[in-house]
This record gives sequence, structure tokens and C-alpha cells, in this order.
Amino acid sequence: MKKLRAAVIGVGYLGNFHAQKYAGLNFVELVAVSDNDPARCAEIAAQLGTTAVEDYRQLVGKVDLVSIVVPTVAHHDVAAFFLKHGVHVLLEKPITTTVAEATDLIAIAEKNKLVFQVGHLERFNPALDAVSGVLNRPGFIDATRVASYKPRGTDVSIVLDLMVHDLDIINTIIGSEVKSISASGACVYSSTPDIANARIEFKNGAVANVTASRISLQGERSIRFFQNDAYISVDFQNRKASVCRKGEIDSANGVPVPLVEEIAVSQRDQILAEIEAFIDSVLTGKPVVVSGQDGMKALEMALLIEEKIYENIALLQAGA
Repeated sequence: MKKLRAAVIGVGYLGNFHAQKYAGLNFVELVAVSDNDPARCAEIAAQLGTTAVEDYRQLVGKVDLVSIVVPTVAHHDVAAFFLKHGVHVLLEKPITTTVAEATDLIAIAEKNKLVFQVGHLERFNPALDAVSGVLNRPGFIDATRVASYKPRGTDVSIVLDLMVHDLDIINTIIGSEVKSISASGACVYSSTPDIANARIEFKNGAVANVTASRISLQGERSIRFFQNDAYISVDFQNRKASVCRKGEIDSANGVPVPLVEEIAVSQRDQILAEIEAFIDSVLTGKPVVVSGQDGMKALEMALLIEEKIYENIALLQAGA
């Protein structure tokens, strides 16, 4: 089988991992890496035995697929360029900064019959996979995603940087339109919100409480699902999962005994799984795991949350 020709656009922290995965696949040739930092680009290219390309536009006709891992503000322009030139695209989350940009990318991909996958990496977390068969119309979801401050990712708010992961998962599992959103947050270290909390009510009656922060002293990435028959806990960070059900009543105190079951979680490389799923869609034509529409839905919700946060920040500053 002829090798697929791949390139990675943006080889910062995460893009470097993408490049490593492509370089390690037998049926893929990592043709090049590209970055606007020439020294970084040359360094990664030398490590992986590939070519450093400063201007990604030089790759037209030389690649079949690309991973795009550049700052969010450049997502639309870079992805649109490759999609217009017949190249399959795996685009890091969030899909874009505006819904109009996302709509445009989806339209270009559909017109040119190209695979367009959005990099919501937590969809490939084995802990989430482990509980997929247990989830059954949860009525309440509580998600927490907090981390210590790093300059990387601060070109956008915490909502688009981290919370969007959980918004994508919640949208996928709930499968209902939003009824209302309330949200609050604060800009502490950055010019955009560094901490945020949102309460999302859906038309089917489900509710989600979502918290994200990039100024916490300790990291946590977890989500809890509450449904009629169980409380399901997923620890994304440590890749653990458990299900708690109501047991028999304790005759001594009349309280149900909780039955906690630790769910077996397979260990796998999430980035590799994401890239392999992308390549599988390129080779077979099967639908991608995370579509452009999925990415746009998460973005729409994130932007609504941002809007509410900025409204509340303005009220505080006005002393209302």
C-alpha cells in the first residue's frame, strides 16, 4: 500500500506529539513539519528525520493530510488553505474563534469531499470509553477541569482553552438543544477569563454544571454523571472510572449501602488513537469521531458562555 503523505503545521508542545505519532506509523510518511519559529521547526524536523518548512503553503501537492496545531486565531486560515487544495485536515480544538469561520470550513470540506476532524482529544480518553455502556440519559452532569497557569493557550479564554473539552462531551452525551445558560468568571492573570463556571439547562430537562480554571494550584480533569440508577465518575487525568449504585438498606441505620464498582480502563495513547481514527476515515471514508459539526456545536456553547461571563464582568466593573 502506498504510504500516506502527512505534515504537521505548528510544532509547539502539542504539535510535536502529533509529529512524533505520524513519524512512528509504518503506513505514513511524515513529509514535513512547519512552524513560524524557524529554530523550533528545524529542531523537531532534525529529531524526526523530516523536512522543516517555514511556509506551510509550500506543501501544496506534497501532502495528503495534515494536523494543524497552531494558535486558535489562525485555525480558519490555515485549515481553509489545505481544504481548498484537496488535503484532509485534523484541526486542533477549538475549531475556530467564530461560528462563521467554523461554518466556512465545514462547507469547504463537504464541497471537496475531504475528511475534516476536530481535535477534541478527550473523546479518545479510555476512561470515557469505559463507561459508555453504563451511561443512560443522565439528568445532571458536573464537570471540573482545572490546571496551573501556563502562557500556552492564553490567546483565548479558559472557556475556549479548556472548558470546550467538557462542552463537547456534554453535547455528545445529552444530545439536546440548550434551553438556557448562566455563567460567571474572572480575568486574573490574562486579559481573557482565566476561571469560569457555567450552568447549562437543556430542553430535555438535563442540567450541566461546568467549571474550568487555568490558575489553580493543582490539576484536575473529571466529570460526574448522575442518572436514575447510578452515579458515574470519570477521572480523565488519572484514567480511572467508577460506578456507584444504591445497594440494600442497612438494617442498623436504614441507609442504603453504596455499591461502588471500579471500571477497568485500558491504557492507550490518546493522541495516537486520535490520529489513527483520522487516518482510518481518510482510508475508508467512514465518518470521523469528532466532526466539524461537533466542533461547531461546542464552539457555539462556549461563545454563549463567554458572552454571559463578559456581561457579568462588565456589571462588576460598572459597580451595578
